[in-house]
Amino acid sequence: MFGFKKLLSIPSKDHALPGRALPIPTAKQHFINGNPLKGPYPAGLETAVFGMGCFWGAERKFWELRDGIHATAVGYIAGHTPNPTYEEVCSGGTGHNEVVLVVYDPNKVSFDKLLKTFWESHDPTQGMRQGNDVGTQYRSGIYVTTPAQKKAAEESSAAYERALKKMNYGAITTEIVDAPEFYFAEDYHQQYLAKNPMGYCGLGGTGVSCPVGAGAVAAH
Repeated sequence: MFGFKKLLSIPSKDHALPGRALPIPTAKQHFINGNPLKGPYPAGLETAVFGMGCFWGAERKFWELRDGIHATAVGYIAGHTPNPTYEEVCSGGTGHNEVVLVVYDPNKVSFDKLLKTFWESHDPTQGMRQGNDVGTQYRSGIYVTTPAQKKAAEESSAAYERALKKMNYGAITTEIVDAPEFYFAEDYHQQYLAKNPMGYCGLGGTGVSCPVGAGAVAAH
């Protein structure tokens, strides 16, 4: 999270780092619940991906939901470089965002609850930074895997922006796009704050509650 040149614009594909053909080695199992990190995941589960600053603290926000969360994993998404390393991502030369993959049972935990956790755990108005963490890899993003997720994400963004503006925050800068390829981060990053309870976490929310759900989203 520290000591890298801070770039505030995403490089073009032609100017991105070349990467590599093979994936970076990562953990086989979730450190907390022992479930396979890369799957295969049981039938009926869904996935969603969130970027909200340093992925160490972001991942913890989702595994702490527990009920209905099958696995979480940190990684890189929405860049140009195939199979990037952490150092490459932090250089700003790949275009990727630091993100959390959430594998969940929609019968036990709703996507709305994941969205509420996402919005309230960081400041989505800060552009290419989150608190003291500055760079393109710290941008706010929701990378959806179904049309229903995309609709819910866009509606929740609009509702939360209204709530934030009432508290004098600026416009939301969160990117909401169909999830491109997700690259798992290195072993030592996975469930980092479970392995290192006193480790760094730079996340901080706005303190503004996010209205989610059909009734809340419709309200102005």
